[in-house]
Amino acid sequence: MWITSSLTTALTPTAVALGNFDGVHLGHQQVIAPILPKPVTAQAQALASSNLEQFSNPDTSSPNLDPNLELIYPTVATFNPHPREFFSGQAWKLLTPPTEKAQQLSALGVQQLALLPFNRELASLSPQEFVEKILVKQLRAKQVSVGEDFCFGHKRAGTATDLDAIASAYGITVHIVSLYKRQEQRISSSIIRQSLAQGDIDQANRFLGRPYTLIGIVEKGQQLGRTIGFPTANLHLPPDKFLPKLGVYCVEVSHTPESSNLDTNLSSHPGVMNIGMRPTVKGTSLTVEVHLFDWSGDLYGQTLTVSLQKFIRPEQKFSSLDQLKAQIQRDCEAARDFFG
Repeated sequence: MWITSSLTTALTPTAVALGNFDGVHLGHQQVIAPILPKPVTAQAQALASSNLEQFSNPDTSSPNLDPNLELIYPTVATFNPHPREFFSGQAWKLLTPPTEKAQQLSALGVQQLALLPFNRELASLSPQEFVEKILVKQLRAKQVSVGEDFCFGHKRAGTATDLDAIASAYGITVHIVSLYKRQEQRISSSIIRQSLAQGDIDQANRFLGRPYTLIGIVEKGQQLGRTIGFPTANLHLPPDKFLPKLGVYCVEVSHTPESSNLDTNLSSHPGVMNIGMRPTVKGTSLTVEVHLFDWSGDLYGQTLTVSLQKFIRPEQKFSSLDQLKAQIQRDCEAARDFFG
């Protein structure tokens, strides 16, 4: 995937899905679907690979391809920082920080992620100016897809219907996608955040269409877990990652491709995770610790992906390490039962 925060380096022309897409949940996937290409010819695939390679390596010469063939790049155009962060002046925690969002979009078949710098200039554009300057001149959009509740332009004055009316004058096809629902409940990033905050992992995962994940680098902690028989991997997460309810979870752990130098394959390895302040040992900072079942090996410095499967219990303080150890044992037994 080609990722750019400068529209001067965007691959064009484009088919664009517009929105924040935080979480890349099932509703977002419905909005993205219209811009994804149907099966393309080998010629078009070669052209796409050539163009992407030239952007990464400008000196690469082009292969002998049909000059009349024009490839339209499936592109997600989103905003960085999140508009709520810009207007509030406060950090906004994300279900999918930029790197994770790019991974999810790439898996869907999106070829380009355009991170539109959300600043005073962009926020002041009228709906007409947004279409002209961003979609027409910069992205050379041939088609655009948005959700039916999409708003854009200064003070969110433009609606999806307005976008259709303005863009059609430039020959741009606009797809307005109905809000996606499951069991009569609208799927939204807000609902998923609420579910995670309540420990309702089942609903969050259903609406995401996949398990909610935490991706981080293993760093050294106080190593208290190994003293009571439950060694843990301490994860350092992106600072803008949204964390679910504090407590203990059933998880599956895998390593990312760049961490393939592990001695043992860590694909879908079960375990338990604790997110919290560790009140029993008078912890002073929030930690994310993962205990892998039947695992031994050095994970320091490795990037792990932790998929949340089930919430076991909220965080609590115990009067002794023995009580804590006994509870962790029960947590592990509950998780092993869950995984069968």
